[in-house]
Amino acid sequence: MANLKQIKRRITSVASTQQITKAMKVVAAAKLRKAQDAIVLARPYALRLQEALSGVAAAQDSALHPLLARREPERPRVCYLVVTADRGLCGSFNATVIKRAVQLMAEAPSNQESLLYLVGKKGADFFRSRPVNTVGTRQNFFNHLQFGDATSIGQDLVGLYERGEVDRVVLVFNEFKSAIQQILHTDQLLPVVLEEDGGSHAPEAIYEPGVRQVLNQLLPMYVNRMVWRVLLDSSAAEQGARMTAMESATENATEMIADLTLQYNRTRQAAITQEIAEIVGGAAAIQ
Repeated sequence: MANLKQIKRRITSVASTQQITKAMKVVAAAKLRKAQDAIVLARPYALRLQEALSGVAAAQDSALHPLLARREPERPRVCYLVVTADRGLCGSFNATVIKRAVQLMAEAPSNQESLLYLVGKKGADFFRSRPVNTVGTRQNFFNHLQFGDATSIGQDLVGLYERGEVDRVVLVFNEFKSAIQQILHTDQLLPVVLEEDGGSHAPEAIYEPGVRQVLNQLLPMYVNRMVWRVLLDSSAAEQGARMTAMESATENATEMIADLTLQYNRTRQAAITQEIAEIVGGAAAIQ
């Protein structure tokens, strides 16, 4: 009977865990909808800003801006902005980004110096005990994500680039595609690469007070907006991954409860059969 108590205790424990995973799935679904709404709201502004910069890129002196300058030093310093989550229980979400960052640094040319700017507690925890050069960390803000967080990170990266402390900034993050799909991205942030607008038939624009002054305003805004987009995508992808992971955990708990219940019934039946056999055997011995 002690074995029956152990099985029943396990069933109770798994059922409690199942309730937690169900609740976490519901919370993740609510946060995912909120993150999706934020992405949709941010998209029109980002498109207009991209169009404005594409138009300015056609100006002859636009390449003179520091954020557009491409450097080719003998020992380039590349900064990887690695965006992970502050929490776990979201499947392979964090491991995928961290593995990609490690791979990029391992495959870098021998003359390249790799630096890390870590966003998210999981990434910071992973690299803390490893021999890497970290130029900045941000964590514990995804639960109350604001555009000011993106602006702060963007200003840090722009400052590093303008001071010549880094020669290139690369984004490593998960882009949100759907609740069950996240796409790992490795995109260049700095120097900014602007696509030509291709508008050869568009009327010639006049920039006042000048192209350089316009770029001084638009380029930092563009960098901040790119970081904001990355944070929103990563936040939505995290919640989608967590929702999927918790749904899978809930289903696994249901299967485990069914198996344990079957084991409990079989053990109980065997115990009853044994008791009946003992009673019959005792009665036969008395006769």
